[in-house]
Amino acid sequence: MKAVKMRIEGIVQGVGFRYYTYRIAKRYGVKGYVMNMPDGSVEVYAECEDEKKLRDFLSEVARGPSTAVVYNVEIEDVKPKGYKTFEIEYYNGRW
Repeated sequence: MKAVKMRIEGIVQGVGFRYYTYRIAKRYGVKGYVMNMPDGSVEVYAECEDEKKLRDFLSEVARGPSTAVVYNVEIEDVKPKGYKTFEIEYYNGRW
């Protein structure tokens, strides 16, 4: 199992980015979440057994939907958490 956390910066909120990411995750069998952050970025946590599918997912998410403008993408390898699904989550102001 491979897991990553992404931070996507640009015009990525209010343009359907979370729903785009959700649909791609379902297509590739990726588990985790996508969430708008208070600083205007989008955070994605993604894990998958198949590293090629995860790479393909990351590549598509990094481009974003046609309505978005992506300026910067940061990807960090992290420890898998064992998510069972991929969800759109909402920032609650706490970690």
